[in-house]
Amino acid sequence: MSKKMRLQDVLSQIAELASEAINGGHETYEPEEEKKGAAPAEAGCVIKSLPARLLLKAADVATRINPVNGLTPGRFAGMAAPGIPSDPARLALLVSKYWGPTPRTLTVSFMESTRADLRNRIISHLNAWTRTGCIKFAFTQGTGQVRISRGPGGYFSYLGTDIRLIPQGQQTMNLEGFTMNTSEAEFRRVVRHEAGHTLGFPHEHMRRQLIARLDREKTYRYFRRVYGWDRATVDAQVLTPLDERSIRGTPTADQDSIMCYNLPGEITIDGRPIRGGNDINQLDYDFCGRVYPKRDAAAALAEDEDGSDEEYARPEAAQFAAVGAVVEEDDWGESEDPEIEY
Repeated sequence: MSKKMRLQDVLSQIAELASEAINGGHETYEPEEEKKGAAPAEAGCVIKSLPARLLLKAADVATRINPVNGLTPGRFAGMAAPGIPSDPARLALLVSKYWGPTPRTLTVSFMESTRADLRNRIISHLNAWTRTGCIKFAFTQGTGQVRISRGPGGYFSYLGTDIRLIPQGQQTMNLEGFTMNTSEAEFRRVVRHEAGHTLGFPHEHMRRQLIARLDREKTYRYFRRVYGWDRATVDAQVLTPLDERSIRGTPTADQDSIMCYNLPGEITIDGRPIRGGNDINQLDYDFCGRVYPKRDAAAALAEDEDGSDEEYARPEAAQFAAVGAVVEEDDWGESEDPEIEY
């Protein structure tokens, strides 16, 4: 271990001891239910969107970070106007938000004072995707690129490179009520799901094949009763399908994906539930490995020249995640918009 790393480790321990002394050996935020060891009720996740004024800037950031995110020149040439938006802000929604195939570490900080064992547990679940992917998460004592709050607000995350546009004083991910008493199953279901959004993966249940199975009125009633969502939120988070032409994903909808909600049979037309995923499954891992390959990108392209895995390996064939219609818009004062350094 280098002198710098030893110093950082010592400073980290000092900070933990100071926090425990100030807070009486306890975490700053610990909900009453969790103190008693009660498991929180299963909650849905919301993908947060940037204010409309930042859409073009977000598209620029995403494309600078990973050029494959951008609209390939000529891809939409000659296509009819009804299928392709001409407005720049709407066109920006067709830009995906993946970090790119180069190995990268995203730093993680916590908005509340958080014990080391809980920090480590959360980050270990964020890093579950590294089994096949090249993007890692690492704790920092400073202000992280990923900023986690365990306060009110439910479960949410911004999508992929959009976290670069969030004011540093705000969280990019929310894990309401998570403590060491939270079950391991809930860590797998929620933390790994939110990590998927931070990697740029949208909700799998927004695929047209799965939405077609839902009874709209029953869906509205269910989400109002269970989550308190109004019709507009249900439209945004459940009932507005992703443009299949624009999704960089598996060929067919995967209802067992960690990125898919569990939806009960009471709201489906055929009475059968959409199972939803409680952990990262093999198709999730396979897709993550294609988007964030651990192997050399040049080797992947060379393999593609032989005709294998063309849909995922060839950058110019990359599809775009049209997520603008399926997220909940957030906002803050324009003066808080962060300055972006490339």
